[in-house]
Amino acid sequence: MTIRYHSMLCFGRHETSGNTALVVEGFSSDAIERQTLARQRSVAATVFIDRSSDGKVCLDFYYPHARSPLCLHATLAASAVLFEQHPDSTRLEVVTSLRGQVLQIEKHGERILVDLQVQACPPVTIDAQQAALLLGANATDLIGAPRLASVGSAKLLVEVRNESTLYGLAPDLAGIAAWSQANGVSGLYAWCTTGNDVYAGRNFNHLDPRLEDAGTGVAAGALAAMLKHDITLHQGDGLGQPCTLFASYQDGIVKVGGRAVADRG
Repeated sequence: MTIRYHSMLCFGRHETSGNTALVVEGFSSDAIERQTLARQRSVAATVFIDRSSDGKVCLDFYYPHARSPLCLHATLAASAVLFEQHPDSTRLEVVTSLRGQVLQIEKHGERILVDLQVQACPPVTIDAQQAALLLGANATDLIGAPRLASVGSAKLLVEVRNESTLYGLAPDLAGIAAWSQANGVSGLYAWCTTGNDVYAGRNFNHLDPRLEDAGTGVAAGALAAMLKHDITLHQGDGLGQPCTLFASYQDGIVKVGGRAVADRG
């Protein structure tokens, strides 16, 4: 099969904004070669679409520095490619490579939604002082204790006082990566409320500050799961890539979604 590449913008508030993802089809090689490609392309996330002989679609996710069990903005990117190939379809099912997680995906106009279940987190504790050190902040800048939540990839959720604090953070990215790896957690997500169930956030899960996520679906899902209500999440404004993510919560089921369009830039 010919290798095909699709550059996508996900969760973008506008046609030209969003978190970047590279979708790759027909790349039938091992994890080492896939990680090498992801590192060379150096986009926020790379997802490989694999098809089994019985027709199942499997998604394999990579950041430049590590393989991931789940990346929702890359899931949106791959889903947009698959829906484009099957224009009469509004639902599809995929399986994640690393953990075999089954994802149900729906298309509603421009919005793609992924159904997820709240999952157990590693038995990890971290106090506000430790989290503040990782964020390059003062403990007084944080609200409450950091908490873990997961819809497939555990996030450490740290609430900060306001957007000024959020955008002024100077995180220790190497420290966050080391702590995350040691504790089986997929990075740290700092967030604040802006009112009326609208929130703002920043995700720290890359070693290179230039690769900060403009939109992080697993964090939106984790935040909705922790708060136990529907949310609208703004991210990427400080990066010049404004994103809007939607997450709903009901009885342990989370839907996360947004837009995914081809990157014409």
